[in-house]
Amino acid sequence: MARGAGTTTRGGRTTRRSARPRSSGPAPATELATPRSAAVALPATTGSVVILSGLSGAGKSQASKFFEDLGYACIDNLPPDLLDAFLELRDANPERYRNAALVLDIRVGDPAPAIGRARSMLAGRGLEPLVIFLEASDAVLVSRFAETRRRHPLGARTGVQASIAEERFRLAGARSLADHILDTSGLSIGQLKERIRSLVPREAAAEVMSVEVITFGFKFGIPLEADLVFDVRFLTNPYWVPDLKRLSGLEAPVRDYVLGQPGARRFLELVMELLELTLPAYRAEGKSRLVVALGCTGGYHRSIVLAEELARRLEERTEASVSVFHRELER
Repeated sequence: MARGAGTTTRGGRTTRRSARPRSSGPAPATELATPRSAAVALPATTGSVVILSGLSGAGKSQASKFFEDLGYACIDNLPPDLLDAFLELRDANPERYRNAALVLDIRVGDPAPAIGRARSMLAGRGLEPLVIFLEASDAVLVSRFAETRRRHPLGARTGVQASIAEERFRLAGARSLADHILDTSGLSIGQLKERIRSLVPREAAAEVMSVEVITFGFKFGIPLEADLVFDVRFLTNPYWVPDLKRLSGLEAPVRDYVLGQPGARRFLELVMELLELTLPAYRAEGKSRLVVALGCTGGYHRSIVLAEELARRLEERTEASVSVFHRELER
């Protein structure tokens, strides 16, 4: 069953819907088999490339996770010899690697030559990489290694403090190439994210919010991954109507029965008001994915109807990328 801007896959599987703009007419059958985002490839000269470097224990892993939340393709510990291959891969897959974050640090030797080469190669593609170098005081780094009980990359035969001093010396060249140097000594993870967010190009940080709408039956349990849970059992249950009992919420008679109830449309209006208010705020706080769960008794009638209608409204009225999953449909 096709619906405007996306495809609808039944049988309990996830339905992926692209963000606006929506198609003004039905999509051809060949288009339904391919995600809309893959229909138009972005040129390799667009997007953002970030290079993360810095001292071991200074927060590169947390920074990399933050870029993943922003939709970046993150490559940790990239060997310098593979830099050319990665950029060729980015040219061949511009949609997938439009925004990329590369972690280059002491684990692959001195990253300074690789950073310089990356700048030169990206300049030929009309891009200027953002180089961020993370560091912290010796005392803080020693404390972090003690807490995590991890070995310093250079600490096979020397103590942690001596290894930190050696690393600082070796990374001096990479540090001098950085656009921004962040001292994470007194920063919490949240504060580190905010500092990095302020450095990221605005268009790259404004990735589309992903909203997953899940339907479920309360008698089978609430989805553990849900951020928001709505109980729709206040509506009259189609299960008790003989002609509707064996039909799912995907069928027109059930849909008409549920949406024909005054409370259904008012409920949808209120939920949409809530999401239109909170989605931009969630995005501003660094959240890239929101899971909204709608539940009824068995997860087969009311919740499915409302989830499909909620997804349709989200597509029309927000920039979110929307998907739907009917958990109980194949029970």
